[in-house]
Amino acid sequence: MTKIVYVEPNGNAIETEAVNGSTVMETAIMNGVPGIVAECGGACTCATCHVYVDDAWTEAVGGPSNMEEDMLDFAFDVKTASRLSCQIKVKDELDGLIVHVPARQG
Repeated sequence: MTKIVYVEPNGNAIETEAVNGSTVMETAIMNGVPGIVAECGGACTCATCHVYVDDAWTEAVGGPSNMEEDMLDFAFDVKTASRLSCQIKVKDELDGLIVHVPARQG
C-alpha cells in the first residue's frame, strides 16, 4: 500500500493507505478526508477535489494536463502547486506523498 498524507488547513495531518491505480481523490473519499468534496466523482469536470502538492513532491507528481488546467480555473486560491486530486494516480513512487487541502473548494 502507498501512504498518502492529507494536511488540513489547520495543520492536522491525516495519514492514509492508498491502493495503487486508484486516485488521490478516491483515497481521500474512502478515508473521509474533510475538504475533498469530489462532486463530479473524479471525471475532471469540477474543481472540488483541489489540493496543493507539497513542494517536495512536485516533480514526482508532475504537472496538470491541459484539461485539468482548464478546470483549475474554477478552483479557489489556485497556486503553482495546485492539482485536482482526481487526476493524480497512486503508484509506488508516490509513497509518502503529502498534499494540502485548501480552506475551501470551488
